[in-house]
Amino acid sequence: MLGSMIAVTLAAILRAPIVPPVGLRKIMVPILGVMLGSGFRPETFEHVGEWGLTLVVLPFFVAAAFGGAFLFYRKIGGYDPVTAFYASAPGGLNEMLILGAEAGGDERRIAMAHASRILIVVSFVVFFYALFLDISSTGPARPYVGFDDVPLRDLAILAGCAVLGALVGPMIRLPAAQVLGPMLLSAAAHLTGLTGAPPPTLAVNAAQLVIGTVVGSRFLGAAPRAVLRDMALAVGSCAAMITVALISAIVVTQFTGIGLEQTFLAFSPGGLPEMSLLALAMNADIAYVATLHIARISLVIAVAPLIFRVLGVLPR
Repeated sequence: MLGSMIAVTLAAILRAPIVPPVGLRKIMVPILGVMLGSGFRPETFEHVGEWGLTLVVLPFFVAAAFGGAFLFYRKIGGYDPVTAFYASAPGGLNEMLILGAEAGGDERRIAMAHASRILIVVSFVVFFYALFLDISSTGPARPYVGFDDVPLRDLAILAGCAVLGALVGPMIRLPAAQVLGPMLLSAAAHLTGLTGAPPPTLAVNAAQLVIGTVVGSRFLGAAPRAVLRDMALAVGSCAAMITVALISAIVVTQFTGIGLEQTFLAFSPGGLPEMSLLALAMNADIAYVATLHIARISLVIAVAPLIFRVLGVLPR
């Protein structure tokens, strides 16, 4: 994911003739949801009581990360209040882009801020885990699972979860519906013992490649100078968010005993697909990480319009 993300980002900035894999993304995102659902097992809920403190700390993390990024974009970046507000949200890329444009914000800058956030956070997390926690997404810890290792019946069940979840999720207005719909159905199938199939390694790798390419493709059409300026601002904004995420993760680790490699991944303000793929690739507790990211994104989407009613009256 990191390789394709960086390569396509550079190619996009240099204005190479790139066509975003929109069609592949529509296929891969529901598959990703099914993969995440496979991380839910009956034994998952043996430790669910330990998640409580993380959920309590989460709103404080969102408020601090949101506020720190907002101040940075206003004071250092010179963004108007509307653009700074929606560019600072620690989640909900598509929703913040739509709401920000409707409120009169600079749509390009909001899009660039969120695309840069995902790129920077994912890159930082990978290197942080490798350098400081000695955890890599490669190595012998994760065995190769081929498609022929999964019975046809189980493949059919997983495919059904992907298709049905992708159709129903948007209908009932789930956040990150294309991921969450298939994930819930897959989780139900694995929790009830309907299937115990793990995700095939090739599907995991393909999902990482496509998701990384999509992130990089978001920089298409932007002037190189504008990209570099907005990305430089995003580095400062993300530094504030990541600092708050690390402090929150350390607090939860100290009081619960959940490893820092789990808690930091749960608080890192990247996108749900990207951070969930990292959890899958690093053999983290997928249920814990994915649940916390869903809660974060849902919280951001729910409270951002309410907070904006107060902040939106500030003069430009």
